[in-house]
Amino acid sequence: MSTLELLGFGQTGWGALLLLAALMTLAVTAAALAIGAVLGAIVATAKLSGRWLPVVLGNVYTTVFRGVPELLIIYLIYFGGSTAVTNIGQALGYEGFLGLPSFLAGAFAVGIISGAYQAEVFRGAYLAISRGELEAASAIGMHRALRFRRIVMPQVLRYALPGIGNVWQLSLKDSALISVTGLAELMRTSQVAAGSTRQYFLFFIVGGALYLVLTSLSDRIFNQAERRANRSMPSAMGQV
Repeated sequence: MSTLELLGFGQTGWGALLLLAALMTLAVTAAALAIGAVLGAIVATAKLSGRWLPVVLGNVYTTVFRGVPELLIIYLIYFGGSTAVTNIGQALGYEGFLGLPSFLAGAFAVGIISGAYQAEVFRGAYLAISRGELEAASAIGMHRALRFRRIVMPQVLRYALPGIGNVWQLSLKDSALISVTGLAELMRTSQVAAGSTRQYFLFFIVGGALYLVLTSLSDRIFNQAERRANRSMPSAMGQV
């Protein structure tokens, strides 16, 4: 069978499956980034609180999940979580093995890892805000919720955007490790196609090329978003 037939969209081709797998990779990465954003915001708030217990817990979270291998965390969440769910099910009278959905387990595992990095991104972004702006807001009587909505959140998002782009790229590559759960993302589909056809070099090269396409497009999107977010900065700086 020729290379064009193997990569085509016919009955014997793998083109459609590879494209669907690329979309699955994007979906699980987006879910992981959203989970990580929530966790990262909570941890960053804890580390900025100044209270010793939240600070210690935040430091433990970021240290552990940035220091432990990503694959180990995925194994722990997927296989350990499935074991825990099975034990709970048996205690409630269910029989047999209850496995966690591959997408949910994979997105949550990568999201936990992403959250550890996003926490530092958000913390650094908050510290980059001018203290004078916050003091001025307090001086005119602006309450905390309004100050957060009008001053803190817009600037944190603007300063954090480059770091979030880097975390997205990291999560996109980490999603390849979710293949161990059986989820039909890009890495898993490339493995199956290579094993089925014995064309290992071809399909792993194609899989790598698709990852490069995804990362390149993502980089362009985040760069464009960063330029739009910073459009007002030169004029604002000129007025200082």
